[in-house]
Amino acid sequence: MNWLNALSLWIVPMLLLTVIVHAALKKIPAYDSFVEGGKDGFQLAVSLIPYLVGMMVAISVFRESGAMELLLDAVEPVLVLIGVPADIVPLALIRPISGTGALGMMSDLIAEHGPDSFIGRLASTMQGSTDTTLYVLTIYFGAAGIKSIGDALKVGLFADAVGVAASIIIVTLLFL
Repeated sequence: MNWLNALSLWIVPMLLLTVIVHAALKKIPAYDSFVEGGKDGFQLAVSLIPYLVGMMVAISVFRESGAMELLLDAVEPVLVLIGVPADIVPLALIRPISGTGALGMMSDLIAEHGPDSFIGRLASTMQGSTDTTLYVLTIYFGAAGIKSIGDALKVGLFADAVGVAASIIIVTLLFL
C-alpha cells in the first residue's frame, strides 16, 4: 500500500511536468495558453451567475413558502404504508437541486439518528446514488447556451427517482 501513497503524492506533479514537456516539444507557449484559459474560465464563471442566482432563488422560495412542508404532509401517509421514514424525503427532494444543501441535510440526519442507523445509512446511500440534476443542467446547459433542457431534465430526474428507490430498497433489504 506504500507504493499507492507514493503514487498519489507524485501523480499531480508528474502530470504537470508532462504537460510542460509536451508543450515545450510542440513549441506551444504554455504560460500564454494557461493565462488565456484562465481568462476564458473567468468569463464563463461570470456568464453562469444569472443561472445560479435564479436556481438559488427558486430553492429559497420553495423552502420558505412552506411548499416543502405541504408536500411532506401530503406524502407522509403513503410513506408510512411502504415503510419509508418521512425524515428522508427532504433529502430526496433537495438532492437534485443542491449538492451542498443535500449534504447539509444528510449531515443533520446522521447527527440526529447516527451513522449506523437505518436513516443514516439510507441518507448516505441516497446521497451517493443520486445527482444534482438541476444544478448540473443549469451549469452545463447555461455554459453551452442551450435553452431547451426538457428531455435532459426528464431523464435526469427519472435517474434520480430510480436512485432514491434503489437506495430505499437496497438499504431496507441489507439493514432491516
